[in-house]
Amino acid sequence: MIKILATALIGLSTSAMAEDMMKASPLTVAETIDALEAAVNGAGATVFARVDHAAGAESVGKSLPDAELLIFGNPALGTLAMEQDIRAGAVLPLRVLAYADADGVTQLQWTPAEDLFAGLDIPADAEVITRVNGALNMLTSKAVSGE
Repeated sequence: MIKILATALIGLSTSAMAEDMMKASPLTVAETIDALEAAVNGAGATVFARVDHAAGAESVGKSLPDAELLIFGNPALGTLAMEQDIRAGAVLPLRVLAYADADGVTQLQWTPAEDLFAGLDIPADAEVITRVNGALNMLTSKAVSGE
């Protein structure tokens, strides 16, 4: 019975985590990244780069579905993580990918903070993990709603 309960809980936490790192958007990839960029700027964070993977592939005679990556951060959150472990700088700033899936639906995907900071001296229950995940969820929700 305990084994069945543990397996069920692992399954629930895995699907909950998957939902926390991916959202469908009714917008195109470019429109979704535009909306995310606007949300990031509106929140007072900094956009460092926007990478168009499909354009990169095209530049070498290859093709990919639409896919763009937004790289952004907030020094208040990044510094909080790096004060706990300077190696957090290897996974910061944050990155969110928008891409067209096999059905042509735009998806937003990112790595949750607990995974970003795994293996670092940042406890799983650290405030920075909650704050980073909250920021990612808030910003991506704005992006997919077109706000």
